Amino acid sequence: MPVATSFWETFFLLLIFLPLIMVWVFALMDVFRRDDLGGGWKALWVVAIILVPFFGTLIYLISRPAGATPEERAALDEASREFVQRYSPDSSATQLQTLSDLHDRGKLTDAEFAAEKARVLGASSPAAAADEAPAEPAAPQSS
Repeated sequence: MPVATSFWETFFLLLIFLPLIMVWVFALMDVFRRDDLGGGWKALWVVAIILVPFFGTLIYLISRPAGATPEERAALDEASREFVQRYSPDSSATQLQTLSDLHDRGKLTDAEFAAEKARVLGASSPAAAADEAPAEPAAPQSS
């Protein structure tokens, strides 16, 4: 006896059941790949996914955290490193320009601006940065 005898039965089989079965199998595989779950939790998820295939799989996929496998954690770490490398200022001048812009727009208070400016310039405290400011030239002495 053939499984699908008409167009609509074949359509229903290929576009509804096969994707659901694939998601179900991938969820089962993912449970076993995770290293952040202990044996008891893995067994509980497997029972939930097998006994209640649609809702168990749906609940598992919704509650699954990002970075559950070592490969995902490595990919997330690499992506965050690339983001920081691409968008972080690469020079003191750029950092100071960004700080000045934030201060001018009112996003940074005077104290925060002074502290970050001191950090960028390499001083240990805002007072030290003020001490490093060049002094006014001495008045010429008449002889």
